[in-house]
Formats: sequence, C-alpha cells, structure tokens
Amino acid sequence: MTRKLLILLFFLVTFLAKSQSLEWKTSITDAINISNEERKPLLILFTAATAPESLEKEVFRTLDFEKWSRKNVILLKLDLSDAAMSSEAKEQNIKLKNAFGVIDLPEVCYANAAIRKGKTAFDLLGRLPYNSNGVKAFITDSNLILNPE
Repeated sequence: MTRKLLILLFFLVTFLAKSQSLEWKTSITDAINISNEERKPLLILFTAATAPESLEKEVFRTLDFEKWSRKNVILLKLDLSDAAMSSEAKEQNIKLKNAFGVIDLPEVCYANAAIRKGKTAFDLLGRLPYNSNGVKAFITDSNLILNPE
C-alpha cells in the first residue's frame, strides 16, 4: 500500500512540475514595462516555426530554468514566423533581430530596454546561441552575461 502511494505521489509531483509553464511575453512593450517595474533584464528568444526545438526541450522546459528565470529575467519570445502577427510588429522584430546581430535561430539575447518619448532604446548585454551542454551550462553562461565581474 505504501509503495502504491509513493508511486502515485511521484507521478502527481512530476505532473504538477511539468504543468507549471513559463510566462513568455510576446509584446515588446509589455515586456519592457514589466522589466523596468521589476528591475530585471529581458531574455529575448528569437525563434521561428522552422527553428530546431532543442533549446526548448533541453533548457526552457526544465524546472531548473523555470526557477532561475523567475528570479532573474523577464521572458520575451519573438517568433519571426508568426502569421497572426501584424506586419508592423513583424518588421519591428526583424529590425531588433538584425540590430542584435542574430543570424541563426533560435538564439537568446539579454538586454535592458526603456521607452522614452515614444522611442525604444535597447542596451544589449549579451547573446547566447544554442549549445547542447544542457540547462546547467545555459544558466552558468547566462549568469556570466547578466553579472559580469
């Protein structure tokens, strides 16, 4: 009986951990406002439907990343292939991608941003292309960008 209860508890905990999802913003303006309110930099994920899902699977869908991101960054996902996006928003996202020097998708950029007099200004902190070293290495590399010594 105890063994069955433990197995049930294990599956319940696993299900609840996976059911908690990250809150990715898709509006640059909303993300910047929250970033400034919470005094956290933006983690901007540039992606597209054709981009490999390795980064999502190996990093973003892990409990370690979820815990780290909630404390350290505001998540902004810019899907450059989103057909529902207005042409103005798509153009803005492509300009930002080009300004940050992003070539291969997916790629993560860290930045601070501010909106003043209707103009958006970004301060690029660093870029982090995908590598297959896993979530711990991703978090370590991210911390080096966010907290340079």
